[in-house]
Amino acid sequence: MTLLDLWLSRSIPMCLLLQSLVLMALCFPSASMCPKGCICQRDPHLHGLNVTCSQSRLKEIPPSLPVDTVLLKLDHNQIGAVPDQAFHGLRLLRELNLSYNAVETLGEGAFSGIEATLQVLDLSHNRITSVHKDAFARLKARVIVDDNPWHCDCALQQAIGGMAHNHDAAARVLCRSSELRDQEGRPFLAVDTDLCNLAKRTTDYAMLVTMFGWFAMVISYVVYYVRQNQEDARRHLEYLKSLPSKPKKPDEADDISTVV
Repeated sequence: MTLLDLWLSRSIPMCLLLQSLVLMALCFPSASMCPKGCICQRDPHLHGLNVTCSQSRLKEIPPSLPVDTVLLKLDHNQIGAVPDQAFHGLRLLRELNLSYNAVETLGEGAFSGIEATLQVLDLSHNRITSVHKDAFARLKARVIVDDNPWHCDCALQQAIGGMAHNHDAAARVLCRSSELRDQEGRPFLAVDTDLCNLAKRTTDYAMLVTMFGWFAMVISYVVYYVRQNQEDARRHLEYLKSLPSKPKKPDEADDISTVV
């Protein structure tokens, strides 16, 4: 066997092995890219990753998600909050499933950075009671918010107002509690009262009552002060009247007799 034949016999398998490693790196994400407890699979149709973290007992959103994630499933976990910019950098994300978690509130920047690409956002079966008025303002996705214990107030009314393209989602919002007691248990869209003006009127009434209370207290103090001074003056006058009259001097009596 010549030297050339020996070199070719060893280099060809090495080249094939190298090509296989390159193909595996391109087709499958590395273990370090995929968060712990999740399964990452490349989607050949969407040219990105499907990241599935369902039922992984997660208590928070994984901090290092692959930047080419297109589908992210975080359902059936124990996630209690969505921090601002939690998904920032996932510019290919199309579908986000956060259903069946313990999320209680949503801030203004909870979905910052994914507004342009996100198509479906599932927040159903959580513990959401309140959201920032601009939480959904820039989202174009279809939002699912069923089965949450919503507190219907001014902020929620403004947030729902920014979801004109999500009328079906807004129609499924039920008021577990409300600024208006007669709206509890009813669909939010059935509330025909401007809750923001209601809050303003309530504040105005509270200020009016407070001012009236201060005014009444000042008047009461003035009346008490005047009456107390009158009582002191009456006692002083009675004291003066009780004093014995000053006796006349003898020379004064003589002068009076002489004049007579």
